[in-house]
Amino acid sequence: MVAAKEAAAGSASAHTTTERTTMSNSLAQTILRASGIGKQVTTGDTELTILSDVSFEVRAGEAVAIVGVSGSGKSTLLGLLAGLDTPSAGSVGIDGHDLSALDEDGRAALRGRMVGFVFQSFQLLPAMTALENVMLPLELAGAMEAAEPARAMLERVGLAERLHHYPKQLSGGEQQRVAIARAFVTRPKLLFADEPTGNLDATTGGQVIDLLFELNRESGTTLLLVTHDEAITGRCDRVLHLAAGRLRDNDT
Repeated sequence: MVAAKEAAAGSASAHTTTERTTMSNSLAQTILRASGIGKQVTTGDTELTILSDVSFEVRAGEAVAIVGVSGSGKSTLLGLLAGLDTPSAGSVGIDGHDLSALDEDGRAALRGRMVGFVFQSFQLLPAMTALENVMLPLELAGAMEAAEPARAMLERVGLAERLHHYPKQLSGGEQQRVAIARAFVTRPKLLFADEPTGNLDATTGGQVIDLLFELNRESGTTLLLVTHDEAITGRCDRVLHLAAGRLRDNDT
């Protein structure tokens, strides 16, 4: 429930559509910067290093995949980049804002202005219909009219006939389409996706991938994905490889 509300809140501000920019454009603005990111956790008397000295930049309009074996620190890194957790070392900047200079409320406010989320487990609110789930981030942003934009986005993802269905009445692919509609309805500048096809079969996953990249092109959103899906990595501008909590040398 908390993650679902975070996902909705993280999509809570509309932004002007911009043209997609790739790394070939050296003048593109850096929208995300990780500098020397480290993360350690203590379990009993043992300190475990999850991430160590991770540094990279993402430019506006890029689609970047983060890959690595299970336990390499991918999802932990994504949470740090989104400000859902704080690093043990280093810093994260989003659109020029240093997350370490913000308290929890400040980070939440920044996510609300700029960030959208798509999760492997969909994170829809079960007591809300598809339409209500997509309306929620608009309502949290104080939009005067939420129903029409939400309805239009659900129609765009092919769910015009499912507006008033609850998550339990939808297939996995349909639930992920609702989640994608919710993430894009406010046209965030930056979208984080954590294994967006992980709970879907190959056919449904392929349809979701197509939809995700179509909407990304249309909105000009910067896309950062954690994935094992080669069908996704093959469509990204860049792939970052994590191994034992570090980026491979050729990814920095």
